[in-house]
Amino acid sequence: MYPEYLVAPMRQELTSVGFQELKTTEEVDQAIKSEGTVFVVVNSVCGCAAANARPAAKMATQNEKRPNKLVTVFAGMEKDAVDQARSLMLPYPPSSPSMALFKDGKLVHMIERHQIEGRPAQMIADNLVNAFDQYC
Repeated sequence: MYPEYLVAPMRQELTSVGFQELKTTEEVDQAIKSEGTVFVVVNSVCGCAAANARPAAKMATQNEKRPNKLVTVFAGMEKDAVDQARSLMLPYPPSSPSMALFKDGKLVHMIERHQIEGRPAQMIADNLVNAFDQYC
């Protein structure tokens, strides 16, 4: 685990724009397995999370059509919650950062780390907006 003082600003980047942090397996199940659409960001301390993933997530949520719920788990911190979220993202392998869109408890769109690394935040946001327009 990382020191909380280190990850606090990274958490706040998402919570300050309406993302709810999920810290237990129960919170993950309650949020993701619910009716409607849920956008999940697996947050991370890596550079591609800072430069690409978090900015893209924030941009995409400004879209007119957006998920009913915005939630996040933090890799390297709340292990059980992250593992539970990742189990719901199967068959995709664990990656951090990553982003997933669920509709009525079913995974409908996934962005893995290899689709985040080296890509501009706007390109990732556009991908998310297309998914939001289709499913939300």
